[in-house]
Amino acid sequence: MKYIKYAIVATIATLAVSCNKEKSAIEEKKDAKQEKIEDIKDKVEEDADQAVDNVKAQAAIDQANINAEKEKIKAQLEAEKKKLEAEADAAKEEVDALGE
Repeated sequence: MKYIKYAIVATIATLAVSCNKEKSAIEEKKDAKQEKIEDIKDKVEEDADQAVDNVKAQAAIDQANINAEKEKIKAQLEAEKKKLEAEADAAKEEVDALGE
């Protein structure tokens, strides 16, 4: 009877150790998967931040190009305006010359 009690205690202890090992292995797997998920989240965050920076940089370039085009068109229109004024002045002078 005494040996049976020792055998039962030994069996229970073996099962408990075995269960603890399995639980530990499960916990390690869970931790590894969670760490991998965190790494992926960090990478996604970095990629998103980089994409935002790229969009901001491109927006600044686009804005500079738009402003440059605006100034170019304004300069062309101002030149056209001066040309028209000069042509009008020349036409007036011709009229004045003919009228004299």
